[in-house]
Amino acid sequence: MRAICAWCKAEGRPGDLGEREPFDDTSETHGLCPTHLATVLAQLPSLSFPGVQLLIVVENGDTGLFQHLSRSMAAVAGVKVIRERRLQEQRRATESILVDRRRGDRRQSRDVRHSMGCMFVRFGPKVSTSRRLLEPGT
Repeated sequence: MRAICAWCKAEGRPGDLGEREPFDDTSETHGLCPTHLATVLAQLPSLSFPGVQLLIVVENGDTGLFQHLSRSMAAVAGVKVIRERRLQEQRRATESILVDRRRGDRRQSRDVRHSMGCMFVRFGPKVSTSRRLLEPGT
């Protein structure tokens, strides 16, 4: 089965994602290329920070920048400033891991590391869980 990124195809690009099982099937299925996957993920709301559309993560040792951004952004709706809590990567490259228990989609590339010592992470708007019924004619 051949996998195609439908978004790439709609843009006039090939969008070929390679072969998928079952290999003897010649039909086409759809998926998302890394570029369009990042676009989709950027539109999703944050589960960890509900209502936040822009998360600013300040490097751990930069207290001055953290305080400045916290004060500056305090009144801005949808923006939250936090400190980076990770001291280093959880894993070391030399360790062999048999099973990866971490969720693969946890840290998708929604962030942009900035040269000023912080990272900007964009989330989509909060999605309402209730459905509004449309009246006929509206």
